[in-house]
Amino acid sequence: MTHEFPHPVIDADGHLQEFTNLLRNDILAEALETGGPSLAARVERNPALTIDEFMRTGWYVMTEEERRDQWIPCPAWWGQPVVTVDRAASYLPAFLYQRLDELGIDLTVLYPSLGLTLGFIDDPDVRRLACRVYNRTYGAMYEPYGDRMIPVAVIPMVTPDEAVDALDCAVGELGFKAIVIHHVRRPVPLVEREGPQFARYAQRLETYGIDSDYDYDLFWARCAQLGVAVGVHASEQSWGSRRSPTRYAYNHIGAFAAAADSICKSIFMDGVTRRFPELNFAFLEGGVGWACTQLSDLVGHWEKRGGAHVEALNPEHLDVDGLLELVDAYGTDAMKANRGLVEEFFRRPEHRANELDDWRRCKISSRSDFKDLFVDRFYFGCEADDPINAWAFHTELNPLGEKLKILFSSDIGHWDVPDMARIVDEAFELVEHGLITEGDFRAYVFTNPVDLYVQGRPDFFAGTHVAGAVDAHRATAA
Repeated sequence: MTHEFPHPVIDADGHLQEFTNLLRNDILAEALETGGPSLAARVERNPALTIDEFMRTGWYVMTEEERRDQWIPCPAWWGQPVVTVDRAASYLPAFLYQRLDELGIDLTVLYPSLGLTLGFIDDPDVRRLACRVYNRTYGAMYEPYGDRMIPVAVIPMVTPDEAVDALDCAVGELGFKAIVIHHVRRPVPLVEREGPQFARYAQRLETYGIDSDYDYDLFWARCAQLGVAVGVHASEQSWGSRRSPTRYAYNHIGAFAAAADSICKSIFMDGVTRRFPELNFAFLEGGVGWACTQLSDLVGHWEKRGGAHVEALNPEHLDVDGLLELVDAYGTDAMKANRGLVEEFFRRPEHRANELDDWRRCKISSRSDFKDLFVDRFYFGCEADDPINAWAFHTELNPLGEKLKILFSSDIGHWDVPDMARIVDEAFELVEHGLITEGDFRAYVFTNPVDLYVQGRPDFFAGTHVAGAVDAHRATAA
């Protein structure tokens, strides 16, 4: 790291790596102690916990023919850095702590890597147990370094009750200050009912807002009560078109953006930020380009289909008689010869939804509502080498002339950071290339991460390496 700045650099999305065989032993021991041999046997049989690394089943052990026959997407492989000191820092808290000055990072919020997959475990007892053990293990491991490294707790989201229980344990009992959620994949009811053996091939995404089988307000309310921002670190790497059985890069490109897009749009349109204005959301690792596009699309669609605007599209406003006169004047011979069918076509009733206003839950009444409910509540994790980060600050392009709130997200610990020591310099290249100002950079690496967390928890940075700078920023902002 070659630059020095007049403000701290806060990394909002670093990654730790796990010794998964050691973690599996901890989960087995806990299962044996709390549930006896029966629960321990279920842990041992679980596909996600049976071998040295989580999720090393399926594609990894299939032949090429088997992968194509079942169309199993190619997952991540060779996914960690090979620079020895970088690999070591990913696994060893004390070593990463020692290197932070070299990296130019004053404080880092660390997300799980393979630990994120624990929420996908089908067995509910094993899933709850694994997440609890994971949070306890890594919370304790990083606690001695809490002035500069803050680990994130994994929250399984299969039901609101399960999520609240895990949240209370992680925040209330274990002392976590940050959490992470991701998608739940549910079967399509018809397929599950009539062809259960095919249910895993016909899934739908749970996005915790519109169309959910559950009311997740119980969870959002508890997050607000505890003062924790909601970190969303989801991937649609094996969803939709990202299902190549042979190309990991094809599946990976755009996967985090697509996942963030689906959850963000769902909770926004469901009115979550309307009902919980004190709750912030951070969408990690997907960049900000998708968010700029989504905000523009939301505003554009609302202006044509939202609230009372949709009435302008009511087919009853169509002057069919006038239209038929134009058919008589300009129609083809076939249209004129079949004028009765043409008239029948235009006078046929058009179907409509039961509820006309798709924005009814978030109660948008003017363009300015998008600032309060979207711009002010959503933050977007942006990796250092992504030039699209500059879009967040282009007020002449973004609706309402607003800057979106991006977060410096190093992604250290993963393959796409080949040299940890270069990560902050790469982020500053946007300034050097004239794409953003130094004030924008300060927001990116410092004030936005601060505002994300102190909204619900003013003491989030108390006792940390950046506490003095945070207090000064808050005093100035106030």
